Amino acid sequence: MEKINPKLYGLPARTVLLKDDHDNFVLLIDRKSQIIMKDANAILDKADKIRTAVPDATITLETTAPVCSKSTKFLSDNGIEIIQK
Repeated sequence: MEKINPKLYGLPARTVLLKDDHDNFVLLIDRKSQIIMKDANAILDKADKIRTAVPDATITLETTAPVCSKSTKFLSDNGIEIIQK
């Protein structure tokens, strides 16, 4: 996995975005506060921007923060896998 410039996909500069050779993208969120629905909506917006540029992209959220159950269901329903470290 290599870190890539999020601006290439129209994302904010502070977004940490990783990509491998097979159009698999990882949004990395390193924080302590819980990921709630407001955050999940922002994550989905970022994923949609990536999917606009790369239609076959697989998107994964990798985070150290706890994710609320509503957000977990919302993201998985929209094709975003969650990996908690």
